[in-house]
This record gives sequence, structure tokens and C-alpha cells, in this order.
Amino acid sequence: MLLYIHGFNSSPQSDKGLQSANFIAANHPGVRLVQPQLPTDIERAVALLCEITEEAKARGEPLRFIGSSLGGFFATYLAETYGGKAALINPAVSPYDLFEAFLGPQHNPYTGEDYLVLPSHREALKRYDVAAIANPDRFFVLLQTGDEVLDYRLALGKYYCCRMLIEPGGDHSFVGFERQLPDIAAFLELP
Repeated sequence: MLLYIHGFNSSPQSDKGLQSANFIAANHPGVRLVQPQLPTDIERAVALLCEITEEAKARGEPLRFIGSSLGGFFATYLAETYGGKAALINPAVSPYDLFEAFLGPQHNPYTGEDYLVLPSHREALKRYDVAAIANPDRFFVLLQTGDEVLDYRLALGKYYCCRMLIEPGGDHSFVGFERQLPDIAAFLELP
């Protein structure tokens, strides 16, 4: 199984989500790709991701994750908790520290959903933080220094012991992401 985990206010219908799905369909048609639309509630989102991961593990499927931004935060938790390998795209390192800017009403442009970000969401995120990477061989971290949302240096600090690709410039969306998909597939050992 390959679980694609989108970021905050995003969707499997984002450019990276669609590029990933198209690449897997064309190049690795035997891989079961799962791309859920995450609930906006943190606890419900993590419960869904854990349920998908536990079901795949129970079937004996290799666990593989692609996580973008907040999805990278979740993918880190899943790979460290359940095993498997994860490619992280401009991952959020401590998203709970950024929540002041997002508290209150939010709108997801992909789903059209209006919802509230509450202080309780910050506390929920803290419960899924991986303080230190215990299994660096499980991670491939892709960063662009021009990320306008997240300071890439935080990811450098957290994932310093992992395989890393650092590109100058770019932005939070990871410009040219589709160019990286063959290397991501190789790292994740997709058949």
C-alpha cells in the first residue's frame, strides 16, 4: 500500500496528489494507492490514517507513505509507529507552533468545506509529534529553501540523519515535484 497524505487545507485533488496518482497508475499499476480526504478534526484524521495503515499491515502489505506539509508530519508519526518508508515533501515539523495564525474560520478550496481551527487542534497535534527520528532509514525528505510557509531549516534539524534532497528556491508546493517521483518510487521500493 502507498498512502498519500495531503497537507492542511488541501486534498488528494491537489497538484501533488494528482501527479502522484497519475505517476503510480502509469508506472506502478500493481501498487494500491490510497488517497483519503482527511477530516479537518485532527483526532479523526489521525484515526482514519491509523485505520488505513493497520488494515494494510494486517494484510501483510508493505507500508509506504508520501506526506506533504502537515501530511509529512502525519507520515512521520505513521512510519515511526507502524514501520514502512515515507517520502516527506516540505514536511511540517511542529505545526502546533504555527496554529495562532490559523485559529478561527478556515475554508478548504478543494472541498468547499468551511470549518473552525480550535485551540484543541493544537493540543491534539502535540500528541502525534515524534520528538526524535529513531529510524532514519525510513525517511526521504524533500525540501525547497524558498518554502514561504514553513522554514525548511526546521526540517533540516529534525531529519538531519535521513536521506535528504534540498533544492534552492522553489516554494511550499515544491516546484517541479513530478520530477522527483521516480526517485521517491525507488526509495519506497515500489514494484
